[in-house]
Amino acid sequence: MTIESLTVPDLGGAEQVEVIEILVSSGDQVSAEESIIVLETDKATMEIPSPFDGVISSLSISVGDKLNEGDQYGEIETSAAGSTAVAESEAPAQQEQSKQEQSKQEQPKQETVKPEPESEQVAVAESSISTIEVIHVPDLGGSDQVEVIELLVKIGEEVDAEQSVLTLETDKASMEIPAGKSGRVEKILLTLGDKVSVGDAMIELMVSESATTGSTESKKGASPTKENNPAPAISAVVSNKPAAQTAKPSEDVKPSGKVHAGPAVRKLAREFGVDLALVKASGVRGRVTKDDVQNHVKSTLQNPQVVGSGIPKVAEVDFSKFGEIESLPLNKIKLATAKNMTAAWLNIPQVTQFDQADITELEAFRKQINSAGNIEQKLSAVPFVMKAVATAMKEFPQFNASLSADGKSLIYKKYTHIGVAVETLNGLLVPVIRDVDQKSITEIAQDLTDKAQKSRAGKLGLADMQGGCLSVSSLGGIGGTAFTPIVNAPEVAILGLSRAEMKPVWNGSEFMPKLILPLSLSYDHRVIDGAEAARFSQRLVTLLGDIRHLVL
Repeated sequence: MTIESLTVPDLGGAEQVEVIEILVSSGDQVSAEESIIVLETDKATMEIPSPFDGVISSLSISVGDKLNEGDQYGEIETSAAGSTAVAESEAPAQQEQSKQEQSKQEQPKQETVKPEPESEQVAVAESSISTIEVIHVPDLGGSDQVEVIELLVKIGEEVDAEQSVLTLETDKASMEIPAGKSGRVEKILLTLGDKVSVGDAMIELMVSESATTGSTESKKGASPTKENNPAPAISAVVSNKPAAQTAKPSEDVKPSGKVHAGPAVRKLAREFGVDLALVKASGVRGRVTKDDVQNHVKSTLQNPQVVGSGIPKVAEVDFSKFGEIESLPLNKIKLATAKNMTAAWLNIPQVTQFDQADITELEAFRKQINSAGNIEQKLSAVPFVMKAVATAMKEFPQFNASLSADGKSLIYKKYTHIGVAVETLNGLLVPVIRDVDQKSITEIAQDLTDKAQKSRAGKLGLADMQGGCLSVSSLGGIGGTAFTPIVNAPEVAILGLSRAEMKPVWNGSEFMPKLILPLSLSYDHRVIDGAEAARFSQRLVTLLGDIRHLVL
């Protein structure tokens, strides 16, 4: 067994290249050509493979370090046979590297001079109007017939000299090619899947006189021999997979898995705070594009979900292994209810205040009115409760309010609309009865009947369910002694009614039979505190105990 040094191979002239991912740990068994670390420049990502079969002895680098060609970044323990075999396999690679180095000595290290026809130079220099220039593929570090895997611009788009216009990929590297000049894209001369080499035409740019002159002067000042080069050189680098993490984990969002994307896409994802592993890729060979990132952000904003809240998911169970099952989809009403109730439960700190109202006199009056036959609409207890709630909301305006979107102010409403939960065959609907404070008991009862019939017939419009200030949910016709209704956001309270029953009540000298109605008042504790809720509930008890208070 021997210990071999792991050093950075030829980087095509790149210097101070940042380590953005370490793919192995000390003690890992690796094979020759298996990637060990990932480096990233402004224009390319590259993976550095192991030159030997063996076991990683140590790594002397960390994410964020800057490396140059020849730098040692670790050690690997190899067998003599393994080293010999690898050395033989590396011979062709070394010959190819020697050819590349020789090629580099024969051409400028950073840029390839590709003179334009003299007539074009004159037109650019002397024209007083915008001109169209053809932008060519720059030096690719010796690579030839490189595949176009992504187009980063569109016709009509304004670009600057350093903006990437397309992405190329070899077996070992992905690279983004900059425009080289500022202007407007007039024509894209390549399509996805095309194979290109140095000097091939990429795009046509409409370049203004001022932009061309400025660019020419700048280049003259730097180096007269590079005046006509359309773009800075791009060096191919050793890689076959893209990076899966950013260079600064403490500041940037790190993809949670392996992702195929270029540096510009990764930069865009970091700016948006997007985990690239969550983005659906549409590019060649599963590559994430800029459009994919933008579509992901748009979809997230349009369909907000509770992500990263620390709430564990319920484990998925295969119920069929316990016996026969049948799966039926939820209808739209139940799906909407589930979504709204989940959002309300997760976002609103809710408390429920329980109370009891003596409705003995109210019930006697209700039966008397119904038996007299003086009104067309039979009365239930709910319209009386709604009228009492509207009266109490006038006295406690915080119950007729909503919290602003930023949570910093309270919006008080000058109207009193009350929603009433109605059971239908398809699920729960909450039609809104408007201006309850301005209507009589019989008018409230008539509106409630009309809305309930529409709900059950499927004819209730969306407008009929909007604008509620507080909701009432009655289970009295079914049963129960109490329950905890969920606040219907953006309202701040909901009143639940359970079944009334006769109970003995001590009046100071004896027990008297009284009809007691259980009240369950759930409220948003961000807006309403416990004392306010208790006072509101007691006011309802008083109003329902003597309905004469409703006409005062």
